[in-house]
Amino acid sequence: MASSHSSSPVPQSNSSDAFFKKEMDATKRFRPVQSLPDVCPKEPTGNPSNLHDSPSLVADQQRWTIYHSKVNLPAALNDPRLAKRESDFFTKTWGVDFVDTEVTPSFYLPQITKEHFALYQQEITPREKVHERCKNICTPKDTFDRTLLHTHDKSRTDLEQVPKIFMKPDFALEDSLTFNAVLPWSHFSTAGGKGNRDAASSKLLQEKLSHYLDIVEVNIAHQISLRSEAFFHAMTSQHELQDYLRKTSQAVKLLREKISKIDKVMCEGSLRVLRLSLTRNNCIKAYNKLKLMATVHQTQPTVQLLLSTSEYVGALDLIATTQEVLQQELQGIHSFRHLGSQLCELEKLIDKMMIAEFSTYARNDLNRPLEDDCQILEEERLVSLVFGLLKQRKLNFYEIYGEEMINTAKNIIKQCVVNTVSQIEEIDTEVVVKLADQMRMMNFPQWFDLLKNIFSKFTIFLKRIKATLNTIHSVVFLVLDKNQKNRDLEDTLQKNSAKESTVDTEVAYLTHEGMFISDAFGDGELPAGAADTASQRNTSPNSEPCSSDSVSEPECTTDSSSSKEHTSSSITPGGVEMMISDDMKLTDLELVRLANNIQELLYNASDICHDRSVKFLMARAKDGFLEKLNSNEFVTLSRLMEGFILDTEQICGRKSMSLRGALQSQANRFVNRFHEERKTKLSLLLDNERWKQAEVPAEFQDLVDSVSDGRISLPEKKPTATEERKPAEFLIVEGQKYATVGTVLLLIRIILEYCQCVDNIPSITTDMLTRLSDLLKYFNSRSCQLVLGAGALQVVGLKTITTKNLALSSRCLQLIVHYIPIIRAHFEARLQPKQFSMLRHFDHITKDYHDHIAEISAKLVAIMDSLFDKLLSKYEVKAPVPSACFRNICKQMAKMHEAIYDLLPEEQTQMLFLRINASYKLHLKRQLAHLNVVNDGGPLNGLVTSDVAFYTGNLQALKGLNSLDLNMAEIWEQKR
Repeated sequence: MASSHSSSPVPQSNSSDAFFKKEMDATKRFRPVQSLPDVCPKEPTGNPSNLHDSPSLVADQQRWTIYHSKVNLPAALNDPRLAKRESDFFTKTWGVDFVDTEVTPSFYLPQITKEHFALYQQEITPREKVHERCKNICTPKDTFDRTLLHTHDKSRTDLEQVPKIFMKPDFALEDSLTFNAVLPWSHFSTAGGKGNRDAASSKLLQEKLSHYLDIVEVNIAHQISLRSEAFFHAMTSQHELQDYLRKTSQAVKLLREKISKIDKVMCEGSLRVLRLSLTRNNCIKAYNKLKLMATVHQTQPTVQLLLSTSEYVGALDLIATTQEVLQQELQGIHSFRHLGSQLCELEKLIDKMMIAEFSTYARNDLNRPLEDDCQILEEERLVSLVFGLLKQRKLNFYEIYGEEMINTAKNIIKQCVVNTVSQIEEIDTEVVVKLADQMRMMNFPQWFDLLKNIFSKFTIFLKRIKATLNTIHSVVFLVLDKNQKNRDLEDTLQKNSAKESTVDTEVAYLTHEGMFISDAFGDGELPAGAADTASQRNTSPNSEPCSSDSVSEPECTTDSSSSKEHTSSSITPGGVEMMISDDMKLTDLELVRLANNIQELLYNASDICHDRSVKFLMARAKDGFLEKLNSNEFVTLSRLMEGFILDTEQICGRKSMSLRGALQSQANRFVNRFHEERKTKLSLLLDNERWKQAEVPAEFQDLVDSVSDGRISLPEKKPTATEERKPAEFLIVEGQKYATVGTVLLLIRIILEYCQCVDNIPSITTDMLTRLSDLLKYFNSRSCQLVLGAGALQVVGLKTITTKNLALSSRCLQLIVHYIPIIRAHFEARLQPKQFSMLRHFDHITKDYHDHIAEISAKLVAIMDSLFDKLLSKYEVKAPVPSACFRNICKQMAKMHEAIYDLLPEEQTQMLFLRINASYKLHLKRQLAHLNVVNDGGPLNGLVTSDVAFYTGNLQALKGLNSLDLNMAEIWEQKR
């Protein structure tokens, strides 16, 4: 812990001994005084080689230097506790209270190890061996050394006489054991007659101790005599040391005076300026802190003022900012110790107020008069509420809106019923109290107008809900978009942080080295970050550090960097500008889930309207009111409901199945009743049908003409003309005449009603197809039972089933078969592709009808066949010609032709008579074979040829059969 060698004022001896030798020359005793080091050694002034690292009294005031050393130089040089210094006079002067401080190894000296002496040992070992050999050969010449050795041995012998207890390092007479060992109490006992002997022992002990003292003193004197020169040199060195210390003290005093003058001239003014500047900055900070405290003190009144104007977002932002300021800049302020808890309670109160305000807003928005105006009610207020609720993470606020939707939907129906009932004089509200009973007393037009009014109200209701939810939805997505932008900005800042930190490091290094940035960077090479940093650092030294008004500088700012609100402006679809702050601590998952819930709320609104409408319908349908509607009324009702369903789907974007299901259920009931009524009507018509040709009214002809273009639709009723058109004898269908019965005419109208009902109610297409197939099958089977099965004899009371009845039935079936492809195409255009398999019913019906028509033709042929069998079995070949048998056959053939010619087309008549002729030829051939009449040109052959010619002439004379090829040669057996 001594001062460095270069700065020590005490000269050191270059001799090998450890003694200082006094120098007589005063000029050699002192080193020349060096120039004082600069006050600011780091400042680059003058030649860089003149810079010193010696301590500065000005710069080193605040750190420990060698001048703080509390151990003086003699104490550092002379440690009395060491064994070799035990006899020095310093030990007697200063005692053993010195501190042995470990000296820190010098950085300028290498660490010496045994390896450094290896080369020296190798060189000196041979010399040492030679020296030892010479020492043993040569005799000692220094007699002084022998005498000194002899004296030393004698002194050691004398010292051995002194007891070892006196030589112990812990010798102390205060110890009782040591005291008793040195002075035994037995020598001082005066009891009995042993006094003389004890006195002699005490005297002997005193002499012994005196002898020990003499021995020690002799040895000490001997040692002093041996080291007298070193002793006197030490004394002399002590005086010189005192002179050095006195001159050093004077030099230090002079140095301090110079430093004091330098301090007054160069430093005191600058330091005073710095102190005043620091004081001024501290005052400004204190003033700004007080201003901040005054602002924080006004937080609660400001929050109350914001809440009075429903500025919940501003109030919450103010509370959050104040909380952050309290935690960062005003932490520990005693007067604000309760403000944090008060703000927390105020924030909870704002949460409750926002929920209550949102509930009130939802109630006012949904319960305002339902007119055509679908504007959003107080959009700015709604946006503020939604932002406040999102800021407070109250993400279930949409449930409040959902509850209000349910209540409003109930009230809409109730209010519509009350308004409608109040306008109907026939309903006495005092007698009939319940609204449901009052509603059931309405007729269909009144109830239909009420339902139409309800649907229109619900449509406006849904449009308002959609507009409100779209605004809320847009707010949520704006917050979500802001979060995404913040993440992108953070990623960009992180990428640029490495470059900026590198630039700041370079600028800081250059500024620290005293270089100008323009010297280090050329024009155009200075980075933007470095330029900004340099412009901030190279401000004018005469400028004010901070003024009372300029609070924008770092030392004067009152707002914490983390508490500053970063906001961005966004505009809602309604045109409301919003400021979105960065403290919306909501994750993307939460925002997306909330947006989905809001969209689901719109779907729920549609479901609510449909559910309430279904309950309204079911309340009216309890007494079977809907099932009693006629087809026109039900079609009108169905169209109204379908229109409302499509409107809600267009508004909400999703299908609601409850009202559609109720409509389908009512449609199924309507289809069942519709079909049963028509089937019952058809059954009654068939049971009363006498199977005679009926006249065709003009309206039926118009009905058939409307279907001629392939489109099936019931014609509109035309106003009654001045002259009524007479009914026609035949029904003209695409140029063909159809003789029909009245039942078939009505059946055609019923079929068209089925098709028209499908157009009006598309949802019942499949049911109507099934019911119409059943109806057509029923007509086919029932007509077969009545005509072919002769059921009309018992049901209607006909005497017989004539050929005319059969032909008329066949023609009616042909008329129905003509319309089956048109009906099939009509249904096919209204079915889904996966439902085309149901069209096979029409194919089966067509096959059944064709089979029925073939059976009727076969029945007509069978009638004539039985007649031929009866008449020709009695035929005899004899005169006169024509025979009575052939005249009778021709008569029956004429009757047959007369019965069917006007009913069946000419082609069918020809085909029928060809089949009848074939049956005739078969029976005639069999009879001729029985009579053994052959085509031999004989008399019998001539008679038969005459009868056949009579038959052929009469048959070809019938209308439409003149060109018929009878081929009568087949009646003769072919010769083999």
